[in-house]
Amino acid sequence: THIESGTRITRSILLGADYYEAEVAATATPLGIGRDVVLDRVIVDKNARIADGVRLVNEAGVSHADGEGYYIRNGIIIVPKGAEVKADVTV
Repeated sequence: THIESGTRITRSILLGADYYEAEVAATATPLGIGRDVVLDRVIVDKNARIADGVRLVNEAGVSHADGEGYYIRNGIIIVPKGAEVKADVTV
């Protein structure tokens, strides 16, 4: 998977991508993980898009929840296949 600079990933699983994008529209989130993203205890499935500034760490210790582009099960954040997490989301 493509990971931009300034990103910190700990205790996570990344499944990558099936393809690479040659061009991305200026308003679209590119395939992969954006700049200054923080991921801790996250499973990122194939072909996911995580925008710049996203922070997925589950600091509140939530056991079960659903969000836009992600969900939490047993305290682990999951970004499903092909999902997009918009810029500056914090969990």
